[in-house]
Amino acid sequence: MQVEIVYAMADEQALLELHVAEGSSVQNVIDSSAIYDRFPTEDLTKCAVGIWGRPVQRSDIVRDGDRVELYRPLTMDPREARRLRAKD
Repeated sequence: MQVEIVYAMADEQALLELHVAEGSSVQNVIDSSAIYDRFPTEDLTKCAVGIWGRPVQRSDIVRDGDRVELYRPLTMDPREARRLRAKD
């Protein structure tokens, strides 16, 4: 099966395509991607994960064509950010 994995920081993004075995979990995809090596300063083991924008568990099984996404923690509540922008 072919899947993608994506992670983005403010100054660097990674979108990797992988071939994985049928029945692979989200965690299997993450481990197979070597994304940890690409972002060694980030603790990706604690990131929330999703498939196509839908939050999932790392134990969930991926399907052909899925895009596994690693989500950085928010640095600010989006509502607060909007309030601050509105003040300007």
